[in-house]
Amino acid sequence: MTGTPLTLYNSLTRTLEAFAPIDPANVRVYSCGPTVYNYAHIGNLRAYVFTDTLSRVLTWKGYPLTHVINITDVGHLTSDADAGDDKMEAAARARAMSIWDIAAHYTQAFKQNLADLNIRNPTHFPLATDHIAEMIAFGEKIAPDHCYQLDSGLYFDVSTVPDYGRLARVSDDEREGRIDPVAGKRHPQDFAIWRTSEPGEKRQMEWDSPWGRGAPGWHLECSVMSRKYLGDGFDIHTGGIDHREIHHPNEIAQNQAFCDCADTGARVWMHNNFLVERAGKMSKSSGDFTTLQTLVDGGFHPLAYRLMCLSAQYRSELEFSWENLAAASTRLKRLVMAVEALRARDDGAVKGDATGYRTRLDEAVSDDLGTPRALPVLDEMLADKKLSPAVRLAALADFVDVLGLPLLTLARADLRVMPAGVAITPDEIEARLAERKAVRVAKDFARSDTLRDHLAAAGVEVMDGDPLGWDWKPAVD
Repeated sequence: MTGTPLTLYNSLTRTLEAFAPIDPANVRVYSCGPTVYNYAHIGNLRAYVFTDTLSRVLTWKGYPLTHVINITDVGHLTSDADAGDDKMEAAARARAMSIWDIAAHYTQAFKQNLADLNIRNPTHFPLATDHIAEMIAFGEKIAPDHCYQLDSGLYFDVSTVPDYGRLARVSDDEREGRIDPVAGKRHPQDFAIWRTSEPGEKRQMEWDSPWGRGAPGWHLECSVMSRKYLGDGFDIHTGGIDHREIHHPNEIAQNQAFCDCADTGARVWMHNNFLVERAGKMSKSSGDFTTLQTLVDGGFHPLAYRLMCLSAQYRSELEFSWENLAAASTRLKRLVMAVEALRARDDGAVKGDATGYRTRLDEAVSDDLGTPRALPVLDEMLADKKLSPAVRLAALADFVDVLGLPLLTLARADLRVMPAGVAITPDEIEARLAERKAVRVAKDFARSDTLRDHLAAAGVEVMDGDPLGWDWKPAVD
């Protein structure tokens, strides 16, 4: 591929490495998908802004791409290890709903989140429950040499594979602290391949297997589906940094058992860091978490959150606050206004050469997806008066492709998101503002103040003297 060589941080080696695809004609990427028992919180969604950036950079640099994001609709336990209830079963009971309806609802909600964040659909979006037969076959192959059976299910013996847990690089004591004990396990790190339903238990999702009626362990699906859609060895595996400690080491162990080799499955393992609030990392466990709809209800466009994510290096912790989101929203407004101004002045004339800006964009994102370095280059290019509007707009297409900010189609009006509970429509707002402008010209300031107060009562803040020239914005408490 042309341009700056791509380097990526490999969690397996803890180093930056030059990217060398196994097959340059088909780069293969697997991303751990959501467990669809609830809405994704914005910390979850940071992982998909990251993996979308990765896929966009690969595509922009000329690599044909096969990308898989799985949907976990069975097998993920409430402890993230090997004890507790299945998250899907627990959600279905709590809501008195069919587990299949729970899965369908939250899968659709997740896909809508991706669309709202302008995250491209992967090549494949496989469901765990569509691959139970393959999971059982996988378990049957590895069981004789690597597993043992307890009353509670089939367990993987981690001592049977080389260098278990080297991806995590934590001590046994640290890793054990995250794993709830299960009676009869040979080693604390051993994990379930298949969990047998308890006597008298009737799950909504359970299947017959050689180890009894039950359901697969959470880790099994990723080994099975990555192998099915990407082959025995593929290029990149992504996920949140929390997966680096248990889920991905277990997945690697399964891969090694299946191939009877030291191969980890993926050549490069990449992990995005946490989204944190001042109270700590964002989590669903408390039941009170921030979703993308929470941001929209607060009057913010979803792309403001995407821009906020792009402003930080994916391997760094990112602090979420409403102030930080507001700053990203203002930055997005400035970008949209700059592009609208270029469109208004574009007469088709070609003046200047934007190659240098494209090169700097390439250098930034080729250095481990350096989007924080790319964004100032975008600002500088849009403001460069040595380049005609037509040239800047043409160069902008590359930034749009890489950053996923649809600035060539996004309009000012799109960014005016009404908070929850505001009944007035944008058209009604514009009508009142037009009337207010007319009465101010006529120096009827009392009527102008009345109109402003009416808008404020309806949840709209009139922005007289706003430095960005914005007429109004939703009033957010």
